Amino acid sequence: MHVDILVEDISGKHMLDVLVPKIIGSSHTFQVRYYKGIGRLPKGMSPNSEPQKRILLDQLPRVLQGFGKTFAGYPRNCPAAVIVVCDLDDRCLKAFRTELLGLLKRCNPAPETRFCIAIEEGEAWLLGDLHAIKSAYPQAQHPVLRSYTNDAVCGTWEKLAEAIYPGGAEKLRASGWSIIGHQKSIWAQEIAPHMRIDDNQSPSFCYFRGKLREIARQ
Repeated sequence: MHVDILVEDISGKHMLDVLVPKIIGSSHTFQVRYYKGIGRLPKGMSPNSEPQKRILLDQLPRVLQGFGKTFAGYPRNCPAAVIVVCDLDDRCLKAFRTELLGLLKRCNPAPETRFCIAIEEGEAWLLGDLHAIKSAYPQAQHPVLRSYTNDAVCGTWEKLAEAIYPGGAEKLRASGWSIIGHQKSIWAQEIAPHMRIDDNQSPSFCYFRGKLREIARQ
């Protein structure tokens, strides 16, 4: 099986490049493709922005249709699938998933696809393994980590920053979004190698893990 995984930013790629082999082993191939933001789904099948801007949801109709056509030409003994990973942010989970599935139904041909949504943000998957955070950052603020409820909508990256970033979330926020994005990438690269796949407490990560293994068994 080959899996193409679409993520909304470079930090997601850094994390999944490490975690995917831990989940499905080395007998399958995969590629994590990162975008430069999440954007929003278009009302029709026409993208909201130019391809070179690389905004995930804006381009998703074009991208999924492209995969559908590509995969349709693969031999039957070379199955392939797409997993779309994005943050829930402040969306309604049920409505967002309905939108995504509706888009997939409009693709002809439609690729084998799974939608996996991090609740509230990708950092929730890192916070699902406190042991990994403590291994990467021995000076982490344990009371802050213990106060976190898995997959809570609480300002997830800010919670992680309060635990491990000098000066906390307020200092990091004052640095600007480019620095925040860079710091998220650092967290992903430093925490992911320590993560124990089957012990993660994030329900949305467990959903992703299950869908990836389901695809790999086909």
